[in-house]
Amino acid sequence: MTSLELARWQFGITTVYHFLFVPVTIGLSVFTAYFQTRWHRSGDERWLRATRFWGKLLLISFALGVVTGIVQEFQFGMNWSEYSRFVGDIFGAPLAMEGLAAFFVESTFLGLWIFGWGRLSPRVHLATIWAVAGSTALSAWFILAANSWMQHPVGYELGGGKPRLTSIWAVLFNNTAVYAFVHTILAAFITAGLIVIAISAWHLLRGNETAVFGGSLQVALPLVTVAAVATIAVGHFNGVLMAKQQPMKMAAADAVFETKKGAGLSLFATGDLKSNPEGLNRNVEIPNLLSFISTGYPRGEIEGINDINREYQERYGPGEYAPVVAIAYWAWRVMLGVGFVVLLLGAVGLWLWRRGKLVTSRRYLKLMVAAAALPFLANSAGWIFTEMGRQPWVVFGLLKTDVANSPSVSVAEVLITLIGFTLLYGVLAVIAGRVFLESARKGPVAEGEAEAPGSELALTY
Repeated sequence: MTSLELARWQFGITTVYHFLFVPVTIGLSVFTAYFQTRWHRSGDERWLRATRFWGKLLLISFALGVVTGIVQEFQFGMNWSEYSRFVGDIFGAPLAMEGLAAFFVESTFLGLWIFGWGRLSPRVHLATIWAVAGSTALSAWFILAANSWMQHPVGYELGGGKPRLTSIWAVLFNNTAVYAFVHTILAAFITAGLIVIAISAWHLLRGNETAVFGGSLQVALPLVTVAAVATIAVGHFNGVLMAKQQPMKMAAADAVFETKKGAGLSLFATGDLKSNPEGLNRNVEIPNLLSFISTGYPRGEIEGINDINREYQERYGPGEYAPVVAIAYWAWRVMLGVGFVVLLLGAVGLWLWRRGKLVTSRRYLKLMVAAAALPFLANSAGWIFTEMGRQPWVVFGLLKTDVANSPSVSVAEVLITLIGFTLLYGVLAVIAGRVFLESARKGPVAEGEAEAPGSELALTY
């Protein structure tokens, strides 16, 4: 393998691993803030105990997210120096904002929340956790704005052989970034919500802390269901936008090789075993549905991979401009399929709740314990589709991936860091997973120990 291929593997592994924790942190910060608000308004100790319990899991996720995020940014200079030189004037701005504004606020107020129990007034202390929740979302906005510029470059002009920033507002409020942000926040609610449901279900099956976990389950279930509906709706509008901005990615998502009107949504397709098979051997599809998702009209025209390839070869020069079609195709299906499964599970749960059987249905509770894995599968598939579907571009239409890496870094150097970081992440996964699961299994502190909650959270931190 070349140093470029190894660098891509390393960045891909880091990104997917990092994003296992990001939606958990965003979502759990909102749940923790909500539970503390319920305690602040009602004085009911079960909500205080819920705040402490879910807050402890939030801190574990936050710590892992920070560690993996720092490593990810180092790679821009280590393995992708040509990319950094090319986009530094633009890409660096939202990254700096994320670090100096969002992450600084997030970490500061998280510290105040951890160590402020009994030292800050109840209202001020409650405000700190809401500040954490807001700043995690703000952090996501800046990062997604930077990534969305790679998908759809705006707010720049070319000068001296590289883009120069002309409007930071165009970058921050890029329509691609807006859709990506909404989609990511909804995914965070689903991810954290299913974790809350799964852990609550596990304890309810054993009759543990029914007041705390029954309440947590009844808070998370409607939010997850509504978020699943909203995610599917946003996915439709995002598909329409993607068809305009990155038609190759949309065509690859459904393996549409020839331009057609009334394109069907493929359910299962096969082709030759190569990056761009240029056609399908078989395809089972729902008529007209892809055209509706992508254009808003059942008979809307969808450009095919082969036609777009020829168009790009004329515009950008010789080469292959299709991504690995099979990866884009199946990653899209995993993400979409999980969304509908989550919606179905949420609807069943709400039906059981209406009948008064939610916390007593052992079959449903067991199913929801296993369902905790679903959002991680969808989130990983989503990032893989987003990044690999854009290939061969690292910045769409401006910079190709094969000229963006560090030319002086050898295969051996990248291989050493790839193996080293992968092993490190494996160790962290074992340690963090064990701590997270052990904390989840242990449950909240015993009733009566809630007078000084800061000590346990400080120890976790």
